[in-house]
Amino acid sequence: MTDTQRRIAAAQGYVELGLHTEAREELSALPAAAHARVDVIEITLLCLMGEKRWEEAFALAANLCEQEPAEPGGFIHAAFCLHELGRTAEALDFLGRGPATLRTKPVYYYNMGCYHAKLGQLDKALRYLGQSFEMDGTLRRHARKDPDLANLREHLQPHSAQP
Repeated sequence: MTDTQRRIAAAQGYVELGLHTEAREELSALPAAAHARVDVIEITLLCLMGEKRWEEAFALAANLCEQEPAEPGGFIHAAFCLHELGRTAEALDFLGRGPATLRTKPVYYYNMGCYHAKLGQLDKALRYLGQSFEMDGTLRRHARKDPDLANLREHLQPHSAQP
């Protein structure tokens, strides 16, 4: 394992632990050329998001979408940043224009449900959330506590017949 590989792996581990400062320290020690690597860009993006630096994170995520237009990650992150900036309608549009590979990801349906819920489109929100729960049942527990879904709370309870 090279020093670059070790630093990237360490930075990824720090991000997973929520230690964004430590992750950034690992990345800052990389050679300049390594900062153009997609994996380094993704880790930097996750650091920015973890630090709630939404404008910077969106710019980086949008750049990632341009570099890898067939990959879903950049689109999911860019849309989330827009949502956090209070630009939920734009987030919905951005995510909807992403690659077909997005439709294989439960988080796509979950986020679409959240965005529709925030925009007051509850029927659409429930349909998207139902799809996400079918794909990944653990999302239902998260949804019950998600502030974006407060207006749907009664539909997310275990006793409810709806998703």
